[in-house]
Amino acid sequence: MNASTNNTFVVGDEFELIQSATDYSLNRAENGWINGHFYHCELTSVFQPIFSIAQRKTIGHAAYIRSLSNGEVALWPWQVFSLASKDEQLVDLDRLCRAIHALNYYFNSNSKVDSLFVDVHPRLLESVKDDHGRAFENFLDLIGIKTSRVVIEIPAIVNRNWKLLQHVITNYRSRGYQIAANYTGTRSDWMTELGSLYPDIVRIEARDLVLHEAIAPLIDTLHSFGASLLVRDIETPEQLIAARQTGADYLQGNLLSKPAHAIGMIELSPISEN
Repeated sequence: MNASTNNTFVVGDEFELIQSATDYSLNRAENGWINGHFYHCELTSVFQPIFSIAQRKTIGHAAYIRSLSNGEVALWPWQVFSLASKDEQLVDLDRLCRAIHALNYYFNSNSKVDSLFVDVHPRLLESVKDDHGRAFENFLDLIGIKTSRVVIEIPAIVNRNWKLLQHVITNYRSRGYQIAANYTGTRSDWMTELGSLYPDIVRIEARDLVLHEAIAPLIDTLHSFGASLLVRDIETPEQLIAARQTGADYLQGNLLSKPAHAIGMIELSPISEN
């Protein structure tokens, strides 16, 4: 397992055009990557690759925000978002983070098909009543990226509110986004009530996968709805073996590649655990 990176940076004139068309507080660092500012925080992106077992290649990256001071991590994401005490501040911060991720990802990657995985804050989903994803869609239009190349990761806590979960999936899907939800149950028929609103990807933590006694029926259910299983937070070789043996579709975790200020690729050896 190893990672490789490339160095294709956004053209200056194009970034200046984007700056002039938005009210986001953005700047371009010397290495070409885009940073943003919220209060006294300098925000940037790190990306963790997601590997497809069937395609045997990296098919996307999960984006995470980092707050920097003199090049070092100053605040963790939850600390940054805690600064947004009001709903309107949270909306602005969440949209800023997604804009930073989109610029850094799509202007620093040679791939024209890989997907960007971005999460949304649960408070945002509750405070924005309708048109979820519209502002981000407008920004993606500005930089020439289709919403179908973005996977919206729905926070696990939203599973407690089925009405909100259905509403959010309907909103994002109507705008062409892919949807990723988190498995938080113990039954293989989890979320079948959503029917046609079933997410494109279901995420499960590697530690939960190992403890799940009926993973085969769960995967059968997911695949019957046209969804894929992503095993995330893979930290140990044992968790990796379990994910590959149970028939997971996608893999993600620090064992494969840690989040980095780069667009990394995973190279995974053939299955040899038997």
